Amino acid sequence: MKRQVEYYEKPGPDNTRACMDILYLLIHDEGYRDVVVASTSGETGLTAARRLQGEGANLVVVGHSAGFSGPNQDQFSDDAYQEITWLGGRVYKGTILTHSIETALAKEFSGCYPTLLIANTFRRFGQGVKVCCEIVMEAVDGGLVAEGREVVAVAGTARGADTVTIIKSAASKRFLDLYVSQIVAKPRQPK
Repeated sequence: MKRQVEYYEKPGPDNTRACMDILYLLIHDEGYRDVVVASTSGETGLTAARRLQGEGANLVVVGHSAGFSGPNQDQFSDDAYQEITWLGGRVYKGTILTHSIETALAKEFSGCYPTLLIANTFRRFGQGVKVCCEIVMEAVDGGLVAEGREVVAVAGTARGADTVTIIKSAASKRFLDLYVSQIVAKPRQPK
């Protein structure tokens, strides 16, 4: 099997359109059915939902948990949520697996904890690859994607999309079964 990998000169939202084109081809031409897209505000998730409308994909858009950016704050747009679900997608907002209680403990007690090590190890492949791994596990944990499936995951660096991967899905409880099968697109270097 041969696959051409798309490398972007810089990370960020300028790559979103190209990532959505790749996503569409993976679903339409290659027959992948499960898609997980990271989206803080809902904008990138809505772009994916519009692009995949009518393709029969299982689209899961993963946002931050309520309270991530501050007490009682939800960064995900209600309008985006409504349109994504109207277009057939589903939205999951939960705790980022590598950014949970251990982050608070590390900040308070100046320690290093396993999930922080895992997050920083994933970042060696790029912020988007790290997020792709997290959101696939979150979607499985939420019961929105089955374990052991080849899932197209799309994420980015801060805003928009700049990374496309294909990941064998696993629940966070079975993290060691998660496998990054292919990196289809990513930035060449960090911000």
